[in-house]
Amino acid sequence: MKPSTPKGTRDFTPSQMRKRDYLFGVLREHFQKFGYAPIETPAMENLSTLTGKYGEEGDQLLFKVLNNGDFLAKADAAALEARYSKTAVASLSKRGLRYDLTVPFARFVVQHQNELSFPFKRYAIQPVWRADRPQKGRYQEFYQCDADVVGSDSLVYEAELVRLFERVYTALGLRVVIRINHRGILAGLAEIAGAKDKFIEVVTAIDKLDKIGAERVGEELQSKGMSAAGATQLLEMLTESSLEKWTDSLAETDEGKHGAAELKKVLGLVAAMNPDQRVEFDPTLARGLSYYTGCIFEVVVDTTVPGQENIKMGSIGGGGRYANLTEAFGGRDMSGVGISFGAERIYDVLEEMDAWPDTVRTGRKILLAAMDEENLAWAFAKTDELRSAGIAADCYPDAGKPKKPMKYADKEQIPFVALIGSREREAEQLSVKELATGE
Repeated sequence: MKPSTPKGTRDFTPSQMRKRDYLFGVLREHFQKFGYAPIETPAMENLSTLTGKYGEEGDQLLFKVLNNGDFLAKADAAALEARYSKTAVASLSKRGLRYDLTVPFARFVVQHQNELSFPFKRYAIQPVWRADRPQKGRYQEFYQCDADVVGSDSLVYEAELVRLFERVYTALGLRVVIRINHRGILAGLAEIAGAKDKFIEVVTAIDKLDKIGAERVGEELQSKGMSAAGATQLLEMLTESSLEKWTDSLAETDEGKHGAAELKKVLGLVAAMNPDQRVEFDPTLARGLSYYTGCIFEVVVDTTVPGQENIKMGSIGGGGRYANLTEAFGGRDMSGVGISFGAERIYDVLEEMDAWPDTVRTGRKILLAAMDEENLAWAFAKTDELRSAGIAADCYPDAGKPKKPMKYADKEQIPFVALIGSREREAEQLSVKELATGE
């Protein structure tokens, strides 16, 4: 049988890894510039940590890890017999692969709260796993690159994270649209539409608007118990993009009024920084994760920009404010806000645009090649000198005619080659050829 990777996972070649390292390097540089400190959490978490934090659909996408040893010995036999998977899984598995980096971060904060200073700002670049259907830009194993701050209600951090989004995408050469909304606005909308008690269902349905369209969202809302009139009113309101008009419409709803006021303040703080990218209020932005309570963000490629008009990709970043995640782990209620960069999708966009800098196309700058065995040791010593000087250099292992090392350098995209014979060794000089120009 031909070897393969599990569905939704990938190998990365050296050329791909150089590009990924570059991308992660840009992110680390900006995370640290903004004062975020690195942490890491385990690949596995207790299922009690993960379940109930992502909504019903999110919980279904968790990868569960079977208990060690004879995992059937303590299994719920009745649940297995009845094929009742939820109860059966609880007896078979106590751990799962992390679904994101935010919930493990909240657990980390509660577990280490006596060692931390608040507000606590952290970043993490680690893989996560979701049992989702693989498609373009969506994998079952992928990296998240998160920045969060916990322990402050200040809206300054929302504005700071918008600025962090801007700086990173600008550094990567991407023009983006940063969409912003507030869960309070969505709560006010649900109240006006007569579905205050169905807020999660409303958010889940709205989150699918750009995927399945208004008609099917309306049908889903009605299937969840909303009246046809309420669903129609809700969808009509979502076509209005003026925050001022939303503020007027939500004036009689406490959550809606509060959400509009906070969002207006955040947008004012962002405007004061002269944003480099488009930042827009989008009332249709919902973000399906159930732990969000305040401002929410999503980043998409700006397809109005020349050179990016043919990019077909979903969100390449997102995040938001969450108010009670730490309380869920027995800690005191600490508000937090965070964003996540969709590294896999950003990679795919940069690859499609061929927007990588020349510095990442090869790991080695120069290849030294000896024309005969007599000069191989000298070529190897010169390679070591170049490395000591901070230059990524390599020595072709076999002495002989230049055809093989030249072909190797061309295939590996090594830009310079030095061919070494007795004349070069005696003169203590290298004749260096640039492959791109032939000079």
